[in-house]
Amino acid sequence: GRDIYSRSVFGTALTLQATVFSVAIALFVGTLIGVLAGYAGGRTDSLFMRVIDILLAIPNLLLAMAIITVLGFGTLNIAVAVGLSSVATFARLSRGEVLRSRANLFVEAARASGVGHLAIIQRHILPHALAPVLSLAALELGFALLSVSALSFLGFGAPPPQPEWGLLIAEGRNYIAAAWWYTTLPGMIIVLSVLATNRIAGFIQDSAENV
Repeated sequence: GRDIYSRSVFGTALTLQATVFSVAIALFVGTLIGVLAGYAGGRTDSLFMRVIDILLAIPNLLLAMAIITVLGFGTLNIAVAVGLSSVATFARLSRGEVLRSRANLFVEAARASGVGHLAIIQRHILPHALAPVLSLAALELGFALLSVSALSFLGFGAPPPQPEWGLLIAEGRNYIAAAWWYTTLPGMIIVLSVLATNRIAGFIQDSAENV
């Protein structure tokens, strides 16, 4: 007796907010770790990278499920878990960009002239390292959307009657033979949203390469 279209539209805010928040967490935390590791070098870099290697060896969805088990269920906790599970990817990329930027002559000149470490990072390293990281963030939106929907489908998200896309599919799977549209509509919305975010990510990457 519920309007599936209205619930799918209303669930857009819940699902997309969780998706964007998760990517923002991964972007901020991962970039911070990558910049610190790449700029500091030595044992600090080695320690951070060993932890990152361990995290990269664990499937993101499995890691997110483990984090949710600790944090508890809910849409916000799904966003946090998906974000933390993607930190390693951003950390490795940003570290590589920082290492490449740190080797430039103008960075060495700034360091020799007595410019502080924080100023060097802000003025000379971050502007060159952020473009690939932001491109990755745009690409990660599609993955995060799938992860948030999958975790919601598995019951880790908000409880019914909250209309998260994954939860809508889970609710309709028992009626797919008699009411196929119950699962088809939110499923199509997820697919189209992922395709749209991937298209946007490709456009951003092309723009960054042409700069």
